[in-house]
Amino acid sequence: MTAYDLSTLIGRAERVLAQLEAWLPPAPPEIDWTAHAFRWRKRGARGWLDAVRNVSTIQQEDLQHIERQKAIIDRNTRHFLDKKPANNVLMTGARGTGKSSLVKAMLASYADRGLRLIEVDKSDMADLGDIVDLVSGRPER
Repeated sequence: MTAYDLSTLIGRAERVLAQLEAWLPPAPPEIDWTAHAFRWRKRGARGWLDAVRNVSTIQQEDLQHIERQKAIIDRNTRHFLDKKPANNVLMTGARGTGKSSLVKAMLASYADRGLRLIEVDKSDMADLGDIVDLVSGRPER
């Protein structure tokens, strides 16, 4: 093979690669593990954790008339952080009853102890295993 043939082949390969790159989704960004909250993002079959920068700073004291629920969730969260037996939490209720606010208040209370929050869309629940694999080696909870 001559130098000309090799140069032509390299040029063609570069053009083919450029066309392929245009069809492929971009590589997911590096995970910023300093963040306290994340969203699971999905593009095609590829998923990644995207840091949420502006997390609500609602405090537990701001939530009124749900003292019993706050106490239960707070105790369970502390057990989880202390690696004691803790339950998964499923909160149900009408829109606007404070479910998300209670979760954000727990994050505000315990982020300094390593609590982290990952928001996952309902349509991405099948990815929970992948998400657990991604964070299982992390020291945060």
